[in-house]
Amino acid sequence: MKPHWASVQGGRRPWQGLLLTACLLALWTPSAMSQLRIESVPPNAAEGQDVLLRVHNQPANTQIYRWFRGATTEEAYRLAAYSLSSNESKPGPANSGRETILPHGSLAVRNVTVNDSGVYTLDIFDEDFTSIKASGQLRVFELVTQPSIHASNTTVMEQESVVLTCHSRDPEITIRWIFNDQSLRLSSRTKLSEDNSTLSIDPVRREDSGEYRCEVSNPVSVKKSEALLLSVSYDPAQSSSDLSPGAIAGIVVGVVAGVALIAALAYFLYSRKTGGTSDQRDLTEHKPSASSHSRDTSRDNSPNEMDEVSYTSLKFNAAQPKEPTFVPPASTATEIVYSEVKKK
Repeated sequence: MKPHWASVQGGRRPWQGLLLTACLLALWTPSAMSQLRIESVPPNAAEGQDVLLRVHNQPANTQIYRWFRGATTEEAYRLAAYSLSSNESKPGPANSGRETILPHGSLAVRNVTVNDSGVYTLDIFDEDFTSIKASGQLRVFELVTQPSIHASNTTVMEQESVVLTCHSRDPEITIRWIFNDQSLRLSSRTKLSEDNSTLSIDPVRREDSGEYRCEVSNPVSVKKSEALLLSVSYDPAQSSSDLSPGAIAGIVVGVVAGVALIAALAYFLYSRKTGGTSDQRDLTEHKPSASSHSRDTSRDNSPNEMDEVSYTSLKFNAAQPKEPTFVPPASTATEIVYSEVKKK
């Protein structure tokens, strides 16, 4: 009995058929890498540099190269043409004397300027006079000049505001702010304008004192301004706190409430302490003692005494064996117990 895969297309496995189809499609479909392509070297050029618009993947049977300024192939915009059969280059109407086609088809542009920026188009003819076109971009930048920095005031009091402005005449630049030789970190008190040319600090604090610079750059150059020294003075009459008035009022109310609570607690503890001492004194004054017996007895006759106290003495005979004979009183052990009776 044959395996189930042996009956598929004369014994060919399914995955083998898929692999063969993929190989045929790869051979039939043009590769993106084989398409005509233009590369600018360098990608971003500074004024005065030489730039090469390099050609990639040109056909092997190429006969004529033609370069044009812009996304067009009109004769008025032709820079140059080069014939491989005759090895001759012919400038076009748009040639400035600085554009040259090299034997491999690349276009060399010497001493470029900002005005050279833009699109360049290559038109290739093969031996069958079939036209193949591709376009590339040339980007040229001026070297930036040194910017300058200005402040609304270089000496300010704490809690005031200050505005720093970076001035530059260069187009298409990026602006970065530097504080004490490090990139400035923005906070809730610092704001930048949309193009980063203006820095606002409100309110100013003492830690904002220091050197400020602005840096301008483009893809080919960078320049920093001279340092600007900002001095921030402290005014004792002003609060350096950045809390809002509502937050400060809340803190004051909380402190007052805390002090009132502590005072009430202290008063409560003091009242309990003084009240307990008074009760203890009253009990002590009414407690009799053996040493004050004679003094209390003498006070009974005082007309100002509110309470009358009388004492009664009781005699208890200690347990002794009864004798038939008479025992003298001296031999009897007695104990005197005083009891206090108050008469209202």
